[in-house]
Amino acid sequence: MKVLFVCNQNQNRSKTAEELFNYKYDTKSAGLFNLKPISENEISWADVVIVMEDFQRSEIAKRFPKLYLQKRILSLEVPDHFQYQQKELIQLLKLKIKDLI
Repeated sequence: MKVLFVCNQNQNRSKTAEELFNYKYDTKSAGLFNLKPISENEISWADVVIVMEDFQRSEIAKRFPKLYLQKRILSLEVPDHFQYQQKELIQLLKLKIKDLI
């Protein structure tokens, strides 16, 4: 399964998730508001798109309305106050993904 993790900048949450779950899934990560924002190709590639917060799902719907309707987009509700590879972030991601996919 191809999983695309999305957060605001693709520096902490989604980047950590991409690396954490790449043993189990084919993973990539992207940001919405960074210098190279998420692209139509990245969304097309994914079987599942996982956002860290609900508003990111809405942002994807605004930018890519046709693709949004075709994709399974799930929200983890992981707040933006963690650092890259932070122990607490890893624990939270493992817990949330276990119940999601």
